[in-house]
Amino acid sequence: MPITEADIEKIAQLAHLEITDEEKRSFTPQIADIVAYVEQLNELDTSDVEPATGGLTAEGEATDSAREDAARQSLGQELALDQAPDPASGHFRVPKVL
Repeated sequence: MPITEADIEKIAQLAHLEITDEEKRSFTPQIADIVAYVEQLNELDTSDVEPATGGLTAEGEATDSAREDAARQSLGQELALDQAPDPASGHFRVPKVL
């Protein structure tokens, strides 16, 4: 199904964007190219790929994959700054960002 300017207008409307007619004409082939590129994924054979369960078992039960919350020895300031290029007064020195 080809992407039309009406589709672009609807997308812009759903995203609460105001676009000009020139932008609609410009975006139509760009979005069509993106959709065509993503549709290539349909050509992949995923028959041997198990679905991702996102922390759930195959039955839909939550998994307990979190590690135990236990206190551990920290890295320490001296070791953390050992390889720093310019440690300043016990801190990492970084360039100013405006």
